[in-house]
Amino acid sequence: MPRSIKRQTLPEYDVLLADVARVIEDARRAAARSVNAVMTATYWLVGRRVVEHEQGGRARADYGEALLERLSADLTRRFGRGFSVDNLESMRLVFLAYPPSGISETSSRKSRTKKSETLSRESDLASLTSRFGVSWSHYALLVRTRSDYARNFYEQEALRGGWTVRQLRRQIDSQFYERTALSQNKDAMMRKGQIAKPEDAVSPEDEIKDPYVLEFLALKDEYAETEVEEALIRHLETFLLELGSDFTFVGRQRRLRVGAAWYRVDLLFFHRRLRCLVVIDLKLGEFTHADAGQMHLYLNYAREHWTLPSENPPVGLILCAKKDHAVAKYALEGLPNKVLAAEYRTALPKERLLVEEMEKTRRQLLRRPPRAH
Repeated sequence: MPRSIKRQTLPEYDVLLADVARVIEDARRAAARSVNAVMTATYWLVGRRVVEHEQGGRARADYGEALLERLSADLTRRFGRGFSVDNLESMRLVFLAYPPSGISETSSRKSRTKKSETLSRESDLASLTSRFGVSWSHYALLVRTRSDYARNFYEQEALRGGWTVRQLRRQIDSQFYERTALSQNKDAMMRKGQIAKPEDAVSPEDEIKDPYVLEFLALKDEYAETEVEEALIRHLETFLLELGSDFTFVGRQRRLRVGAAWYRVDLLFFHRRLRCLVVIDLKLGEFTHADAGQMHLYLNYAREHWTLPSENPPVGLILCAKKDHAVAKYALEGLPNKVLAAEYRTALPKERLLVEEMEKTRRQLLRRPPRAH
């Protein structure tokens, strides 16, 4: 190497290398975004053809499934993978969710079209690609959310936080939209949702929802703890879906003896990814520091008598009707055992109320300056 370009004689070389590397990385990211945008626009156009041309504009056709099966077979023979029946159904759903007159316009898209402008029937990819902010895989998930309000929320938050597809799926599966709307501290929930974590990272805080929505129990205005427990057991399959796919049921009213006293654990589960027992204590009223102490006793016992050598220490979940965040913070922080408290709701408020609460919180977040790290 010529002496004139040795690193020790040109310390500014490190700056040059960093700048060139940044240009290349930016170009690669831009290329990936461009490919994703073209793919999304293409699939949107396919969905449009299926809905408007093949089906005469009807949302569903009597022969819809047979049509997609035939179209899938022909497209696969001609173009290869990517055109399964499920994928074609997603293309149709994306078009129905984002029609020509209402393709989602978000803050990330600088150029907005006039309201009177409508897309031509011709495949104008250049016009379309600027209108989709996330990847096709994101949209395939978004269109399967339970409402337009939830879909719009997840799309905006995915754009704002740069969520990967896996992160978006995790937020949808955990009902992040509903839990944020019901939470007493929406600001903290939305800030937490924007923190990206390694894809394989998992912690009890990530796996435990707050609040839980137990609307399926159909409880009356007044009920006892035993009625809640019995209703959860009757609807165990639905309760497991609400808890999360990694929870497995172990037992109820598990007895334990400490000294001369007998106690009962309301519900006992095992979490496959955390690889630990999850002890659940049901509380009708508000969470108190005494609840934390009782759960601490349960976990000490469970760790010694119920935990297998290959398992992690058990986690406690206090499921309560109401929780003061300050009390929970000082009662639960610093304990040798991992104890979490989460609220439950036996009914969801009206959709309009959820939307208003979410928009109010989002406006508040936008007005505040970012926190220093």
